[in-house]
Formats: sequence, C-alpha cells, structure tokens
Amino acid sequence: MSNIWQGRLDGEELLHHRIFQRIREERNYDNIATDDFVLHGFAVDEGVRRNKGRQGAKDAPDVIRKNMSNFPVILPDFSMLDFGNITCDDGNLENTQNNLAKNVSKVLLKGGKSLVLGGGHEVTYAHYLGVKTAFPEQKIGIINLDAHFDNRQPEKGVGASSGTGFWQIAQEGPINSLHIGIQRNSNTLKLFDTAHHYGMKYILADELFFENLPSIYQRIDELLDTVDYAYLTICMDVFNASVAPGVSAAAYNGIFADPAFMHFYRHILKNKKLVAMDVAEVNPSFDIQDRTARLAACLVNEWLMI
Repeated sequence: MSNIWQGRLDGEELLHHRIFQRIREERNYDNIATDDFVLHGFAVDEGVRRNKGRQGAKDAPDVIRKNMSNFPVILPDFSMLDFGNITCDDGNLENTQNNLAKNVSKVLLKGGKSLVLGGGHEVTYAHYLGVKTAFPEQKIGIINLDAHFDNRQPEKGVGASSGTGFWQIAQEGPINSLHIGIQRNSNTLKLFDTAHHYGMKYILADELFFENLPSIYQRIDELLDTVDYAYLTICMDVFNASVAPGVSAAAYNGIFADPAFMHFYRHILKNKKLVAMDVAEVNPSFDIQDRTARLAACLVNEWLMI
C-alpha cells in the first residue's frame, strides 16, 4: 500500500501535511481509537458480473486511494487507518460480504468511522450488515445517492448482486432509507413498486436543483431525525457521464456535483449520526483521465475534512 499513498511533500510540519502523510497501514483492530477513520477497500465486482454490468470496479479501491493521497489535511487531529483490500477471488460473493461486515462491525464497536472504497454496489448490503451487527438494537438510516433503487429480487441460480442490496436489507425488517438521484429511465415500474411496498423514500434526479433545497433538506432530516445511526452509500453512476464516465452503468442524464448538490451533500456529512460511508461502481477500465475516481476521492475527502 505504501507505494499507493504518495503525494507532494511540502514538509513534515503539521501545516504542510497531506493525506498520504497521515495514513497508517494497519491490521490490528485493537489499535483503532475513537473517531479514527478506518478504510477498507472492497475490491470486488462479482455482484456487477451477476447483474450483467460492465466489470472492472474491483480495480477501483487503489485508484481512488491514489487520487485521495494528495489532498491537504484540514483538521489537525485527522487520523486514518488503512486495512487494505477485501477480494472475492473464488466467486463467493456472500462470504466476501460477510467478511467485510465483520470487519466494519469491529471498527464501529471501537468508536471508529467506517469508510469503504468499492468495488461494485454489492458493497451496500455488506456495509449495512456491518453497521447492523455492531448496533443490532438500534435504528439504522441509509442514504443512497444513486440513479437506481438496487432493490431487485435475486434471480434463482444467480443470487445476490450489485442490484439486490436494498431488497436484501428489506427482508431483515423495516428499512429506513432515502434514495437521492433516482432516474425514471433507469428503474422499471416494478422497481418503483418495490420501493413503495417497502417504504423506501426517494428524491428524483429531476428534483435536485437549487430552488428545491429546502424540501431536500427537510426530507433528509426527516430520515436522520428518526434513526440512531446513519450510513451513506454513493453509487457513482448517479453522476452525469461527462464527469463520471468510468462506471459500471453510465448515466448520460445524471446529476452534477454542482452547488446545489454540494449543499445537501455536506448537510448529510455534518450529521453526527453518520458512522459509515462508501463509494461504489468506479470502473477504471472505462474511466477517462481518472475523472470518476477523482470525483469519488473528492466526495470522500469532504467527509474526512468536515
């Protein structure tokens, strides 16, 4: 990992520090301190393969790390531990998801903040399971920035995929989720019906404009005010293909990381209930000049420096 965490060295004094100077590669979960950011790479796209998407997202974690490395450290007490990548070399996605869930649970029980770099959006079920394992009696809220609901019922003989995460979560009890950026041309009526059936709240991509921010804030707060802990997952295909070309399923009418987006995005990040976050579906095989990976890194960095 050390060869990935590299950047411009302006000096060793705290005022000069960039993220690569504050990363600690770690393997012992007992060394996590309260409020440490703890990073896992989910170098997996088996779920994308099962969902008939463009494979390649398994290569994203290290590329995103590389694009995070040079960001300046804003908060003097910033600390992040990197526990490396989880892989799925045998095609056993379910076992791999359980492995990530166990590790995430350890992080949260030590008081750390869980950050996962995907990988396909099959990371959602794994990451949520880790939060729920750590806090089994608490109410977990999920905010999903995505063009898709990802609430498909698993196909017989195929199993879980990058498109089934929220269906899986809903089978374990009432789901508390808000899906932001949903596209009408990316979800069948069946998927909208499933969302309504399970009480999955959503905000369409067409509703994400500056004048509508009061309503967006209200709907975000309605979710976060009613839960004990929050988990944020970002599927990079929510963004327009011009700024995020390297994804498993490109959205040519996707949203932009414009001022309206950044306003409500930072509003989510500032909430003290947020304990876990991931970015998914960056696909380096189809990226252009690391645009998608760089955008994912910037979105992650917003949480690190909030």
